[in-house]
Amino acid sequence: MPSETTLNAKNLAALGAERLAELLLDVTAGDAAAKRRLRLELASRASGDVAGEIRKRLVSIARSRSYVDWRKVKELARDLETQREAIDAHVAARSPGEAFDLLWRMLEMAPSIYERCDDSNGAIGSVIASARDDLAAIAVKAGKPVGALADRVFAAVCANDYGQFDELIGLMSQALGPDGLNRLKAQFEELAANAPVGDAGGERRMIGLSTRWPIYQDDYEQGRHGRLVRSALTKIADELGDVDGFAGRYSDGERANPAIAAAIAERMLAADRASEALAALDGAADGFRRGGHWPDWQRVRIEVLDALGRSDEAQGERWKLFERGLDAGYLRAHLKRLPDFGDMEAEERALSFASRFTSFHQALAFLIDWPALDRAAGLIMVRASELDGNQYWLLTSAADALEQRHPLAATLVLRAMIDFSLDAAKYKRYGHAARHLQTCESLARRIDNFAGHPNHVEYVADLRRRHARKSGFWDA
Repeated sequence: MPSETTLNAKNLAALGAERLAELLLDVTAGDAAAKRRLRLELASRASGDVAGEIRKRLVSIARSRSYVDWRKVKELARDLETQREAIDAHVAARSPGEAFDLLWRMLEMAPSIYERCDDSNGAIGSVIASARDDLAAIAVKAGKPVGALADRVFAAVCANDYGQFDELIGLMSQALGPDGLNRLKAQFEELAANAPVGDAGGERRMIGLSTRWPIYQDDYEQGRHGRLVRSALTKIADELGDVDGFAGRYSDGERANPAIAAAIAERMLAADRASEALAALDGAADGFRRGGHWPDWQRVRIEVLDALGRSDEAQGERWKLFERGLDAGYLRAHLKRLPDFGDMEAEERALSFASRFTSFHQALAFLIDWPALDRAAGLIMVRASELDGNQYWLLTSAADALEQRHPLAATLVLRAMIDFSLDAAKYKRYGHAARHLQTCESLARRIDNFAGHPNHVEYVADLRRRHARKSGFWDA
């Protein structure tokens, strides 16, 4: 049972309201942030104007021009977080529209805050991200007129220089509804039609150098404008469920990119247009065959084949993807679709394939994770010479998994890490290597036959012969 002097809510409440009030005033003396917190709590009472207090504080922060270095940025972040929490706790439920405006104000002032502080640790960014999430949570309840909200979103997306309004269109989609989204679409289409044009006759301003050519101000502005419009219109099309509008934002050349083709096909599939989805994927087949990592193209293609009733082809693709990189996800999906008992035979074939896989460590990782520990132990016994002791992140988990039922295989894995640490003089790992050697000693008591490998006494003797002077290991 806690003592009466333990700091908990019950014991503190026993002091009485008057005494606690005195203690709070004493404790918060000289702590401006704590005092502001108390004022917000006082203002949150029925007769208080907590929203007004928050607004005054946000105005004060926005007006400040003094630089905040890394030592004081946490204090500023804590101040902002206090205001955000007060909006959530005291304003949102009572007046969601006012809470929406306060949170929006926090996001609007983010650029001026970033410009005068060192936020390398992300403290300010974390508060801004939370405020953005809060904004999305109350957007519908706030009941803002969709026309005015669309105008507000448009202006914010165009001024999103510091990422404070990232993903805003998606976050406001429900509150905007089809009417607001269509109004927003029209605004961005008008913006697209008024792209910035460089002065052909004037002198161009160079603002940087790439590895191949100069970067000019007008080129940068045109590129930024194009990316902004494209991103906004594709997101709006997504939120409206307009598959053709989404696809129409990409040129024929861009659709030959497997990642873009997969994005288009996935939306067509969701709209029950599987044949068109397959055509979109086929349009990027040459790009896929040229090489590169295009996991979405492969995944969506399999889903499309299933939707078209071409299940045998889909199963064949799953098996190919498993064989290519021992992808457990595709193997499980393949086995799940097989008839009873057929999955057992296929799993055995897959495990046999994995045991012969070219990359020893990829095979070991697959067998440990599956799990197929007997197979993993067999792999180690047959291909022990391929163990790379530098891959400690894999070998440590493998040894842990194997030591109960396969002590010799676990021992060989541990020895690989010990040998690498000592041979390569990785002195920072000596402590780990020493613990591995202790584990080997424990495992040796359960090993009757070392299968041609040195027993523990012989192994330690060889270590002493080769690394006698490495006291950091022996004394660890």
